[in-house]
Amino acid sequence: MKMYLPDSSILTNIQVQGHTRLREILFEKKYIQVRALESRLYTDDELVHLPEIAPAHPRSKEWELRKQSARRLVRHLSRRKADLEILEIGCGNGWLTHQLAEIPGSTVIGADINFTELQQAARVFSNDPNLRFIHGDIRSGLLEERSFDFIIFAATLEHFPSAKKILHLCLSHLKRGGEIHILDTPFCKQEEVKFEERRTLAYYTSFGYPEMADYYFHHTFDDLRSFRYTVLYNPKDFRHRFLKNRNQHPWIRITNN
Repeated sequence: MKMYLPDSSILTNIQVQGHTRLREILFEKKYIQVRALESRLYTDDELVHLPEIAPAHPRSKEWELRKQSARRLVRHLSRRKADLEILEIGCGNGWLTHQLAEIPGSTVIGADINFTELQQAARVFSNDPNLRFIHGDIRSGLLEERSFDFIIFAATLEHFPSAKKILHLCLSHLKRGGEIHILDTPFCKQEEVKFEERRTLAYYTSFGYPEMADYYFHHTFDDLRSFRYTVLYNPKDFRHRFLKNRNQHPWIRITNN
């Protein structure tokens, strides 16, 4: 089944993969319904201001943490002097890709299989000349021979069944000296995986979509053993332990040099 841009396809900053399978379309429909129940769908006006959001919004505390991690990431990437090619995998509505595109000299691509939010991203951020979006699964050869200085997973690695496989694929698309960054992503101990799986099932069941738990995967630091990684932010570090608004998830950098 082929998926086309809508008639109002002034969205010249979005590239659509040739074919989308029925299974993926059905998954997206349920995913968007759950996102709505979670209060994670935003108006265009809300989106353009993210990560800033009204204090009364149900997700305001979450966005305060996302703002902190985004600022740390942008500050880190901005230290590079040369022009940067950046890929965000699972960019959703594009709020973070928009933040990354504000780094001087950067060229940013956001990729996602979620066509609904990707259309919104392409529409809202259509005036960013150095920002483009791709619809499709990067595991399908979507990136071809392209390589990047930075590849970003922001609250998205948990949607890939094998952290090892997707990270090894990303390493093959990194330039020499490039970096993969993982942030706003939970990691648990191996002995905690079964408990977390039950908790995830209970969470999606509470919304009436227990089957969505099959698309959420719990990764551990054991999954990173074969990579050269550094924890740039550790929520358990003594310096952060007593902060009032402490991000509970680590910030991890993987390098290929």
